[in-house]
Amino acid sequence: MELIPSFNLLIEKSIINNWNYDALTDYKGVTLQYHDVARKIEKLHILFENSGVQKGDKIALCGRNSANWACAFLATLTYGAVAVPILHEFTPEQVYNIVNHSEAKLLFVGDAVATTIDAQKMPSLEGVVYIPDYSLVVSRTNKLTYAREHLNELFGKKYPKAFRPEHVEYRQEQNGEELALINYTSGTTGFSKGVMIPYRAIWSNYDFAEAVLGDKNIKQGDSVISILPLAHMYGMSFEFLFEFLHGCHIFFLTRVPSPAIIAQAFADIKPRIIIAVPLIIEKIIRKKVFPKVQNNRMRLLLNMPVVNKKVYEKIREQVELAFGGNFYEIIIGGAAFNQEVETFLQKISFPYTVGYGATECAPIITYSDYSTFVPGSCGRAVVHMEVQVDSPDPRNIPGEILAKGLNVMLGYYKNEEATREVIDENGWYHTGDLGTMDANGNIFIKGRSKNMLLGASGQNIYPEEIEDKLNSMEMVVESLVIQKDEKLIGLVYPDYEEARNIGFSNDDLAKIMEHNRQELNAALPAYCKLSAIKLNEEEFEKTPKKSIKRYLYQDKD
Repeated sequence: MELIPSFNLLIEKSIINNWNYDALTDYKGVTLQYHDVARKIEKLHILFENSGVQKGDKIALCGRNSANWACAFLATLTYGAVAVPILHEFTPEQVYNIVNHSEAKLLFVGDAVATTIDAQKMPSLEGVVYIPDYSLVVSRTNKLTYAREHLNELFGKKYPKAFRPEHVEYRQEQNGEELALINYTSGTTGFSKGVMIPYRAIWSNYDFAEAVLGDKNIKQGDSVISILPLAHMYGMSFEFLFEFLHGCHIFFLTRVPSPAIIAQAFADIKPRIIIAVPLIIEKIIRKKVFPKVQNNRMRLLLNMPVVNKKVYEKIREQVELAFGGNFYEIIIGGAAFNQEVETFLQKISFPYTVGYGATECAPIITYSDYSTFVPGSCGRAVVHMEVQVDSPDPRNIPGEILAKGLNVMLGYYKNEEATREVIDENGWYHTGDLGTMDANGNIFIKGRSKNMLLGASGQNIYPEEIEDKLNSMEMVVESLVIQKDEKLIGLVYPDYEEARNIGFSNDDLAKIMEHNRQELNAALPAYCKLSAIKLNEEEFEKTPKKSIKRYLYQDKD
């Protein structure tokens, strides 16, 4: 194993080297410079120390993306505690599951989360801290209460003259194998797996980004936008940690990132790099670009070989302007790209690329710069990683994509059995995704045996969890959740025999399913809600193992 530099030392150096640069901004809100971030980290360290938080204790964070969320996360790592990021859109029950399973000692909560959770359901917590001002929502120890009430006094005693760069000194992890954070793939008991991310993995992801983007394309002081949830490794690694260590200015979209808000943010901030899931890019192109280029005059010009090259150049300029006009490239990941949009971007020679990863690899596995990107692929194995396709003929016969290297997790927290299922004795992580590999090592994903869907803002949606709830509802025999565009639809095979016995018509069944849908949605996060339930007239086709053949129903109307 190669020698891994201290990640916390990199945080320390970035803060000192960028002391008077802008660091974190809540879009249309407050800006923190790097020295402001250092001050907040130091105050949180004083709070942790005086309230009895030990090195290795778990600290959970559940709130929308914000500068104060980022500071709390950095404070947790640099203190030597283990961060447990939780998606703020999880239901209270899911938050309780994660907090209790991870044995978190403190929980940081955002404004929306603070009003919905019940601390009584999380008995091991010593306190709940309000992210917007770090005030205490709940304190169960006198030490924590005292530390928060006297925090400014304690800070003043420690730094009576001023808090300066030479005071910034963080605990360095002992080695790359030390646990940095636990990232839960879901919040539901029975489905939830706490991915244990070691320091080597977050350093390796940073080192990859530094190598491919670094000073060559991104400079100190450049602006970037954080759109994806910080509670997911994709957004955390490539819209926050890399940029922070590189001295960039990060803007957080603190509210629901609608296409209109995102488009306005691109225009205002003019980000230097754009990291996104396909739906974000597709929405902006469909709303802002297609209406301008899909008219009769434009079609006529594009059919004239003499001028179509110039027209394509003009269109590319317009598309680039829609994303701020200052970016090096757009990196897309998390799900398959819409073919119509990808074909359009290829035609106009737009600088985009598609990467591939998994939470278990913190997250990057494959990537190529847009200049060498092969359309339809998701790039080649990144630095510090090996990739292979488990197939007798990887070029032509799809097989499971396997990954090995510094990015791979330690395992699932308190779940050795699940760990053994995905990491074999030779250290290969079995992704569960199917793909092929060309002669140059480019990976082409052909299907996902993992059934995860992706929400519009990058949230992981596990259809089995929704189906599990739906299957226990009135008149439901079995169900299947599919994604059409960005909407979730529940396909249900109802209990027709029982319906006949009672005398229910199809209209009656439809009304029952609508009632089920509303009841189900009330128990789900917003991004998991079903837009409709449709009846299936026959049982779903099954494999010999009696699991539903999902691929047969993905395009069902």
